[in-house]
Amino acid sequence: QVQIVESGGGLVQPGGSLRLSCAASGSIFAIFGMGWYRQAPGNQRELVATISRGSTTTYANSVKGRFTISRDNAKNTVYLQMNSLRPEDTAVYFCNVAAVGGSYWGQGTQVTVSS
Repeated sequence: QVQIVESGGGLVQPGGSLRLSCAASGSIFAIFGMGWYRQAPGNQRELVATISRGSTTTYANSVKGRFTISRDNAKNTVYLQMNSLRPEDTAVYFCNVAAVGGSYWGQGTQVTVSS
């Protein structure tokens, strides 16, 4: 059994920062890709950022220069540092872990950017 647990969401004012964390545990082996996606009400789930095992990163254009993805392979953990947050960043953020045996999703963590 695989567990994907996200944390770090919350309410923040525009211009503020949050750091999301996602830890994978259980029967999961050879993780090669980790990423963050988000889904706002009425919208489809969209890619925010991904990182390979070798730390190659990709970002959505809307978050480039504001968000930074990183990972700790020893801890099977991926992070998303979000700075200069905007109201349009409000969404449920989901962690995805791609490994031998499948692709796994977390339950999501709510990020709300509002004054």
